[in-house]
Amino acid sequence: MIKELTLFIALLCVSVYGQRRPIQVQPGQIIRIIKQESDISPDGSYHWSYETENGIAAQEQGQLKNPDTMEAQGSFQYTADDGTPIQVQYIANEGGFQPQGAHFPTPPPIPAAILRSLEYNAAHPEEDDSNRPNRIG
Repeated sequence: MIKELTLFIALLCVSVYGQRRPIQVQPGQIIRIIKQESDISPDGSYHWSYETENGIAAQEQGQLKNPDTMEAQGSFQYTADDGTPIQVQYIANEGGFQPQGAHFPTPPPIPAAILRSLEYNAAHPEEDDSNRPNRIG
């Protein structure tokens, strides 16, 4: 289970980076790893990290929550083609892979009229029609 989750995250990082190479990288250029750590403990917990000379970095730590459930937290960063720094933090557990990053799209704000309606409904539960019997008139 640990190996599969670690492999999934590593492949995700490689996939994301492979789609968005920094401008300074030339075909055939060798990018050196300047820092790398990895440790797997007997209890199933682990951590790994690496950093490359062109600013790519990733780290993850994980532990068994119970014999059947693993949880991992981590992050990775790189520079997009347009020079934008990309940073992603994530958690992976029974709820799936849950990434967060400032560059991800966000939903539009709730319109003011709908927000006022929701606030009114929450403040006046006694007026909720769902608890009243249907009347045919």
